Amino acid sequence: MAYPHSGSARSRVAIAALPAAAILALAGCGGGGSDDGGSADGGGSGSGDNVILVGTTDKVTTLDPAGSYDNGSLAVQTQVFPYLVNTAPGSTEVVPDLAETAEFTSPTEYTVTLPEGLTFANGNPLTSSDVKFSFDRQLAIQDPNGAWSLLYNLDSIETPDDTTVVFHLKSENDQVFPYILTSFPGAIVDEDVLAADALTTDDEIVDANAFAGPYSITSYSFNELIEFTPNESYQGLIDAAANDGIILNYYAESSNLKLAVQEGDVDVAYRSLSPTDVEDLSGQDELTVHDGPGGEIRYLVFNFDTQPFGAKTDEADEAKATAVRQAVASLIDRDELSEQVYSGTYSPLYSFVPEGFAGATEVLKDLYGDGAGAPDAAKAEQVLADAGVETPVSLSIQYSPDHYGPNSGDEYALIEKQLEADGLFDITLASTEWTRYSEDRVSDVYPSYQLGWFPDYSDADNYLTPFFLIDNFLVNHYADQEVNDMILQQAVTPDVDERTALIEDIQARVAEDLPTVPYLQGAQTAVSASDVDGILLDASFKLRFAPITR
Repeated sequence: MAYPHSGSARSRVAIAALPAAAILALAGCGGGGSDDGGSADGGGSGSGDNVILVGTTDKVTTLDPAGSYDNGSLAVQTQVFPYLVNTAPGSTEVVPDLAETAEFTSPTEYTVTLPEGLTFANGNPLTSSDVKFSFDRQLAIQDPNGAWSLLYNLDSIETPDDTTVVFHLKSENDQVFPYILTSFPGAIVDEDVLAADALTTDDEIVDANAFAGPYSITSYSFNELIEFTPNESYQGLIDAAANDGIILNYYAESSNLKLAVQEGDVDVAYRSLSPTDVEDLSGQDELTVHDGPGGEIRYLVFNFDTQPFGAKTDEADEAKATAVRQAVASLIDRDELSEQVYSGTYSPLYSFVPEGFAGATEVLKDLYGDGAGAPDAAKAEQVLADAGVETPVSLSIQYSPDHYGPNSGDEYALIEKQLEADGLFDITLASTEWTRYSEDRVSDVYPSYQLGWFPDYSDADNYLTPFFLIDNFLVNHYADQEVNDMILQQAVTPDVDERTALIEDIQARVAEDLPTVPYLQGAQTAVSASDVDGILLDASFKLRFAPITR
């Protein structure tokens, strides 16, 4: 049964379901409460009557923008850090956010002006110096889990005065730099709090109240609970928070998150409910399912050093290593994964740029399997034989059971079955919790492993630059100078047709090497109580908390 979303009954149920830290947080943001039994998120009077409870299974890697490149971290960072520019709600247009103006003032100069008098929530002034510091530290730290590689075209930053920032770019006519500023490396941080050459801990950031986004964090328990309180000093694109605060509660299992939203213990469930959970919840009158445009992808990554016949193995052989990857690509049955694991809520993906983006192709369908999207064991066997690879090939695959939704176990059990079905592979399948996984995958621990991608910005470049530049987010030792140069070229090609052709050519070249094997494409989904308003899932691929109200 779902509890009503007003009055003290619902409030008591919600509080009982939360850990002690959450109860303290609710008490702290309730504005004093009332005498009629209403609590911070109930129907009573007082300033805390419209606190929204959000539930998620996503995990934070770190609050420090220099050390994270995952959706769980961005979901928090986008609420508390300011960005110079952003995409307008419901649009893909990049517009000023913290900035007063932002524009190209020459082919290699992007100039931003800030309003005067900006401050962080702690009272520290926010000036052009903080902006320069924020980007310089990304490049200085180069954390393997960070998004610094997106700043490949940034040459230097000039700050002629406190309100002017000039980004000097290496190449002219950069078509994607404004989009990059809306994503991970674009968060502006307080230079008086965060370190210039190392990551700053979550507790240090929270204790210093080093925020200038729509919210501050006033209570923080790592991957358990976060209390967001509206930041009264915020100036930016998003209107002032329509709620009195947000309590973000973390769940270990999708089934627990489903129960929480079903019984009214959270107002909003966002990332990640299973397809069957969403289907069950969609039939309940007291709940609303919200859908957003696609862009999420699932893919298998190969470490070019440690995979079978990889460069750092005892049997290093580039041709054999390539054959292994190509054989895998010919054996994965995307339709079966889509239907059996995800009930059709994810669709088969046959290239690196998913459907809906300019330049998307289906090059993997043409090159691998039967040429029509189905697997082909005979083709895989021939590829291995031609390279002199003895079968079965021993391949270790790692996946994360807690980061990409509750179906990851079923997803990779089926991939294991598909790869072993004809005796060509002997798979060792293992799982690791995300907090450890995110460290291990960039430390050459996994020969092959699961990743998903939730785009930072709505452009095909976001499926190429982070993955296939020589200095890339995957840190899987894939390096192809021609691909690298083509990616840089498409980013600075103003002509739409020419740029689209380049994006298609990049996918064709990468498809021969297969540093990754993409296989599924999904959409955004959230479930909320039916009396919750303000949820917008758009092409920014961010759930903004500020408009949510009840």
